[in-house]
Amino acid sequence: MNQVRKQHSDYWLSLTVFGLIVFGLVMIYSVSKYYSLDITNGRTDKYFLIRQLIFLAIGLVTWVVFQAIDYRYWQKNAKTMFFATIGLLLLPIILKPFGVSSAGRWINLGFSNFQPAEVAKLTMIFYLAGWLGSLRENTKAVERSFWLYILIVGFVAVLMLLQKDLGTLSIFILIAASIIVVAGAPLYQILTGGGLAFFLGWLAVKIEPYRLARLTAFLNPNSADTGATYHIRNALIAIGSGGIWGLGFGQSKQKYLYLPEAHTDSIFAIICEELGLVRAAIIPLVFTFLALRGFKIAREAPDIFARLTAVGITVWIFGQMIINIAAMLSLVPLTGVPLPFISYGGTSLVVLLAAVGVLTNISKNRVISKNATR
Repeated sequence: MNQVRKQHSDYWLSLTVFGLIVFGLVMIYSVSKYYSLDITNGRTDKYFLIRQLIFLAIGLVTWVVFQAIDYRYWQKNAKTMFFATIGLLLLPIILKPFGVSSAGRWINLGFSNFQPAEVAKLTMIFYLAGWLGSLRENTKAVERSFWLYILIVGFVAVLMLLQKDLGTLSIFILIAASIIVVAGAPLYQILTGGGLAFFLGWLAVKIEPYRLARLTAFLNPNSADTGATYHIRNALIAIGSGGIWGLGFGQSKQKYLYLPEAHTDSIFAIICEELGLVRAAIIPLVFTFLALRGFKIAREAPDIFARLTAVGITVWIFGQMIINIAAMLSLVPLTGVPLPFISYGGTSLVVLLAAVGVLTNISKNRVISKNATR
């Protein structure tokens, strides 16, 4: 077969990520100005912008480092990645009695909060891709490994449930499902896994009253329980106020401490309020282009490990975008997941840029037909 190995990374992927980050910085500044003044007693309106720029600098260095590391390194250390995942998820639980961990998922480093579950997404992708990649596309071997796969994924899911982070758990389940589907699991196993995921979601809602309240608010947004519906009501007010073309950049009313988490998980609602639905609709289109580049890298990947890793990272980024925007539009219950590259958040940004570094390293090793068109 006439093939040629590409020796440069996917420029379009990199440019798209940079574009989203720059847009995110602009919107973080716009959305967080009042909140910055509030928490700094009027000293600065750039508190969150400056912090995000610091995280961006760290993230860009991380991107460069991960892009320079040959992706096969992660394959060779796939088993280590599993233990790293477990260690990361246990860390907030272990440190909670010492007052270092907050909400069962964050670790206070003094200068910032660190969320180990974000890193665990990437390390678990390496482990799952390494494991199924070692089966060398043998569908029978994949089929025989299904229940062990479910057991391991379920164990990690339980650790995430202990951290009370249903949003991150949803992303993780989506990643794990995409990897085993691409690896060649038969349809009946895919359906079985979907049923088990649904049961896990039901269980997660039942054991935590606040999740049940969120689900009730989603099913009945006009409920008399204004506490449960406060967040989504204000998000919808922001989106509705913006209309088709928006109130204008910087003109949001909901960002003045009406909408919770306005600069983080709820930033899309403020984007809709200021820029309008037409311009806000460009965001999912850009992410769709990003996903297409990611799947193109997966399709042209030099081996099965690279393909599964590229699929896992792409589904992670695109799936997180879908869940975040759908929650703001009240299409799914509210979950605490940020909008990738746009929302404020240091751990999320740095880890996502590390993941993009892995993806661009794989793209440098793509194998395509000499007769293929770009």
